[in-house]
Amino acid sequence: MARIDGAAFATFILMVIVLMVDGSTTSGLGIGLGPVCTQVVGAKDGDTCFAVEQTFNLTSDFFTSINPNLNCTALFIGQWLCISGIGN
Repeated sequence: MARIDGAAFATFILMVIVLMVDGSTTSGLGIGLGPVCTQVVGAKDGDTCFAVEQTFNLTSDFFTSINPNLNCTALFIGQWLCISGIGN
C-alpha cells in the first residue's frame, strides 16, 4: 500500500478546503449551480412571457436566466413563473 508523507497530505487537505470554499461560487471550476428562484407567480389566462416581464419590470435576458426551461410558446394557467432570484 502506498504511503504519503505529512506534507503531501496537508497539501491535499488544503486543496480540498480551497475547492470547497471556491465551490460556493464554482466560477473557478466552470460549474454552474443553476438559477435560484426567490419569488414565483402563477400564470393567468392570456399571460405571455413578454407580459410577465413588463409587469414585473424584468429584462428578457434575466427572465430567461431565472426560468431556463420555460417554453414561452406553451404557457399554461397556473404554471409557476420565477420573477425574482439569481440567474445563470
